[in-house]
Amino acid sequence: MPLSRETGVSRIGHTLNGPAPTAAPEKKSTDMGSPAMHEVRDAMDEFMTRFDAFKQANDDRLSQVERKLTADVVTTEKVDRLNAALDIQQKTVDGLALSLTRPEIGSGAALNPVAREHKAAFETYVRQGGVGPLRSLEEKALSVQSDPDGGYLVPSETEQMIDRIVSEASPIRAIAGVRQIGAASYKKPFATSGAATGWVGETEPRAETGTPKISELEFPVMELYAMPAATSTLLDDSAVNIDQWIAEEVQTAFAEQEGAAFVSGDGVRKPRGFLSYDTVDNDSWAWGKVGYVATGASGSFPVSSPSDVLLDLVYSVKSGYRANAHFVMNRQTQAQIRKFKDADGNYLWQPSLTAGDAPRLMNVPIAEAEDMPDVDADSFALAYGDFRRGYLIVDRLGIRVLRDPYTAKPYVLFYTTKRVGGGIQNFEAIKLLKFGTA
Repeated sequence: MPLSRETGVSRIGHTLNGPAPTAAPEKKSTDMGSPAMHEVRDAMDEFMTRFDAFKQANDDRLSQVERKLTADVVTTEKVDRLNAALDIQQKTVDGLALSLTRPEIGSGAALNPVAREHKAAFETYVRQGGVGPLRSLEEKALSVQSDPDGGYLVPSETEQMIDRIVSEASPIRAIAGVRQIGAASYKKPFATSGAATGWVGETEPRAETGTPKISELEFPVMELYAMPAATSTLLDDSAVNIDQWIAEEVQTAFAEQEGAAFVSGDGVRKPRGFLSYDTVDNDSWAWGKVGYVATGASGSFPVSSPSDVLLDLVYSVKSGYRANAHFVMNRQTQAQIRKFKDADGNYLWQPSLTAGDAPRLMNVPIAEAEDMPDVDADSFALAYGDFRRGYLIVDRLGIRVLRDPYTAKPYVLFYTTKRVGGGIQNFEAIKLLKFGTA
């Protein structure tokens, strides 16, 4: 297999999930001429300009290495500076694209009468502390999740908006499987050994088959909270959309806490992250453990043919899981990989062609998770696989809000809670890259 003299990357690099992407038609918007759309376009244009500058500087660095076996300090510093600028600009583009897709919570005119009544009662509770109408409504609904000490359920459209915003802001939630439940845990049975099978002739006697053994995975839900504060002036201002305010205040806290737990949570009062399970060399893989491929170099990619280990990682996953696979890494790891080329001189990392879409590595989308570890000795800084089939997030229906006007006077605190769990549901679908010798 031909390898690049610069990086030793196989020519197969850009065809893992099909042909390299071509320019896609620009996504339509309800208001293509809006200032927000112009801002996103300008940020995207600036990102592509910076990426072109980065490629030129890195090409100069590689040329110097090829001629003199080393690169000038000035050139290396320029590459690193442009690489960091790319990360900052990518974050700006992602933030603008995310804010552009957020819907405004409606006035309630389209809601059914019961939902409209609950929305009005909830707003009265949030603004003024009146609990009578809201308590009466939830008693009618036989709600066991809400009480004066535990808070009251937010309106369904507010809950949906919080879930949507968190899904867009949380990298693992955006690519994982998600299931909503009404109980304290979710149990998923699976067969540890199937029934015996075989081939027989038409008239031959059938041997008695063994009974399959069934085990189960359990995903308990844990309580996650945020506590935004409001002034009395904000609560008295009828122009302020209280539902929208609560949703936007808690989304960052929820997304950050979930992101850390889904990656490395230990399962104690939080979901269990996919990096917290026992790991094993993929050649010795067994159910219940996460397989890994070693780079062969402690704390780094190999000096020679550094990108070949990415191919080894990709093909350690069965073909059925590769069609919907993602790479998962943090910004620091992505900055290193951004410099890799294939044998034809094409960069393996390619930016998204549309604002809000993920960049790609070897035509595989990248989920950038800042809670992934940095490249270090024996670290698992990069994961690959079908996370929708491999990792399950369990949400218990209902987000609660408890109004607290006493603890931080003159501010009013809103103790907002949701219950969520998570863990690996298919150990075949996710593999890790270990930056170590074995």
